[in-house]
Amino acid sequence: MRLGHPAIELPVAGESASYTVAPTKVIALGLNYRDHIAESESVRVQGFTKEEPEEPVLFPKLPSCLVGHEQPIVIPSIVTEYAFEESRTDYEGELAVVFERECRNVDEGDALSYVKGLTCMNDVSQRNIQTGDRSGWWRGKSFDTFGPIGPVLVPLDQITDIQNLSIETRLNGKTVQSSNTRQMIFSVAYTISFVSRNFTIYPGDILLTGTPSGVGPINHSDIVEVEIGEIGILRNPVEVEAER
Repeated sequence: MRLGHPAIELPVAGESASYTVAPTKVIALGLNYRDHIAESESVRVQGFTKEEPEEPVLFPKLPSCLVGHEQPIVIPSIVTEYAFEESRTDYEGELAVVFERECRNVDEGDALSYVKGLTCMNDVSQRNIQTGDRSGWWRGKSFDTFGPIGPVLVPLDQITDIQNLSIETRLNGKTVQSSNTRQMIFSVAYTISFVSRNFTIYPGDILLTGTPSGVGPINHSDIVEVEIGEIGILRNPVEVEAER
């Protein structure tokens, strides 16, 4: 736990101990499901095209964005202050990978051996800011509470096949995303290898592996659930922060 940052404790499946979430960085992967690329025009985010990327599209989320299971996603008051004509903050259900060993320049065949476990995550995204910021995506992706994670960390040896996990997001009980990790363009192992050739991955770091199609807006009092097969259901209510 870093001083000044609240700890998020995830139960570890099959173990009595919990895991303290405290990454040095959260690395996220964009445009990694073909069906999400097809809807990219409607999302209208800079850098989105209908072309399949030739290599993983990486972007950061600040570690301070993380919140736990059942904790609220809070849309910050600054979003309201901008008075966007069509304000849009979206859910994005994703598989998250948590690392247990430092890795750098690892081969794809060895990449999964560095993983501690898997969990669910919601890559909450403020689209107007993500689209408008000249510096890129990081601010619209990194507001406090824009990284719900949980509800449990499942060790990799308890997962049948990382590239064959169902992934579903529900908004107020209605299914809005439904896919499978086999639909990824870049596999988890390939992505880990690629990332490790760019940055050192440290124990506790988190890799988000992309979202399938069906992303859409969240609003005050909504309930968002991300469910991944063999892992569980991450559930978070949505609030809008009062204006100052």
